[in-house]
Amino acid sequence: MELTRQAALDLLMKYNKEPFHILHALTVEGVMRWYANELGYETEADFWAMAGLLHDVDFEQYPEQHCIKAPDLLAEVNASPELVHAICSHAWGVCCDVEPVHQMEKVMFAVDELTGLIGAAARMRPSKSVMDMELSSLKKKFKDKKFAAGCSRDIIRQGAELLGWSLDEVLDKTIQAMRSCEATVAEEQAALCG
Repeated sequence: MELTRQAALDLLMKYNKEPFHILHALTVEGVMRWYANELGYETEADFWAMAGLLHDVDFEQYPEQHCIKAPDLLAEVNASPELVHAICSHAWGVCCDVEPVHQMEKVMFAVDELTGLIGAAARMRPSKSVMDMELSSLKKKFKDKKFAAGCSRDIIRQGAELLGWSLDEVLDKTIQAMRSCEATVAEEQAALCG
């Protein structure tokens, strides 16, 4: 039986209560869907998005076992081995040794931390939005190690390298990806957490 988005969302909400974690999951879901369509994987867009939605399913309740506990939680919804691998690979070298192999896994590895950095930068803007964010402005925030210090620049750089992209390319594409879903993510997060 195919995992539905509603079942995935129910699982996410079962283990995540913090509005920030819900926002992050919905953002990475939207960003992954954009990348699937942008990179020619339209037929796999639902799978890419599902991996994005559930990538941190275990993080809020089991931060010390992040991506180690995930397979148990994902078993509750009969997640496919491919989905479990994709989800665990986003924390490669940090929490687990599941290496990102497929293009989708490499994208998620690169953008997970980056969406956090871009989100933090957007909240500092008068508009509180990515819609008017420029690459140059994000690059300044990226270079400022004190800004959003929890977002690993090394992982973002490593992700760009895995993809064979320049840092500017991954930054610019991810701004575009976040623009594509900002309104729907904000609306759904408000409905779920309001």
